[in-house]
Amino acid sequence: MGITRVVLADDHDVVRAGLRTALAGLADFEVVGEAANGPQLLAALAQHQPDLLVVDVAMPEFDPIATIRHIHATYPALKILVVSAYDDQSYVIGLLAAGVNGYHLKDQPLSDLQLAVQRIMAGGNWISSPLLSRLIQVAPQLRSSPISLTRRQRDLLRLIAQGYDNRRMAQEMDLSVKTIENHLTALYRALNVSSRLEAYQFVLHHPELLAESGHEAAQSREPAIGATVLTVLIIDDNDRYRAQLKRMVGKACAEARLYEAEDCHAAMSLLRQVTPDLVFVDVILNDGDGIQCLRRIKQVAPETRVILISAYPDREFRRLGLEAGALVFLDKKDLDAATVRQVIEDGLRRKR
Repeated sequence: MGITRVVLADDHDVVRAGLRTALAGLADFEVVGEAANGPQLLAALAQHQPDLLVVDVAMPEFDPIATIRHIHATYPALKILVVSAYDDQSYVIGLLAAGVNGYHLKDQPLSDLQLAVQRIMAGGNWISSPLLSRLIQVAPQLRSSPISLTRRQRDLLRLIAQGYDNRRMAQEMDLSVKTIENHLTALYRALNVSSRLEAYQFVLHHPELLAESGHEAAQSREPAIGATVLTVLIIDDNDRYRAQLKRMVGKACAEARLYEAEDCHAAMSLLRQVTPDLVFVDVILNDGDGIQCLRRIKQVAPETRVILISAYPDREFRRLGLEAGALVFLDKKDLDAATVRQVIEDGLRRKR
């Protein structure tokens, strides 16, 4: 096995020195670069192309969730270990969902850090034992009885799954933090859980809770009893466009079960539990190439029909998308209610 090239990122010189000392005790690990803020980190990754990133995400000029997702998409083979003083559940959940391979608490022994990097480079994952114990203790009991959530509660649950804290939820939903807290209390009661972490774990086992009916999206008629249900997934990094497309799908088929994802990572998490009949995926996503996402979808669910959409109807995008298995490539400007209805009706005919 060759040398494992490591980049260290922490805004405290003393901490980086401690990390260097810990790694110096391991054979075949070499620190090739260091960074003290977000821009320095991105520059170090581009320059050194390391195998492992050891990072404290509480650095200047560094948006933890968004930047980790970007790094994960740009360097898919890179292993990422977060070393942090924070053990807040929502903080940990968001980073694990964003693609990190391990989360290590700074107050744990250096020998544990050495074990962490070895385990991650061997293909495993790592969570410091105090955090792991809490994860195990609060795992929710599976429920057999149906759960009915309001549209707002599903929105909250979706944001929890994306790692949002209460402040970011309030900004996203244009509500006060106090109102968010009240809604979360009601959501926890509906799920029979007592914390954000339990709610996150629950939705991992029950992704169907995030589905929105076509009736809700279109705010139209009640679903017809016994109607054919079409499962639709919309992958787009623009919240407003996802909402617009959901409404168009809902008007075309009020019985549709609608899922949404802002990037390929979130979509693939859903696809572990749900097999959609139809997927709309944008060519350009925050975490990378929508055509590559299309290929991954077809690998996991080869029978799923995928509609590739773009605000930039480039001929090369069209060629690559159709070669990758897209049913059709559509310009977003042409994706009106009539076109969506035609696509949905075709999907319904195939289901019947």
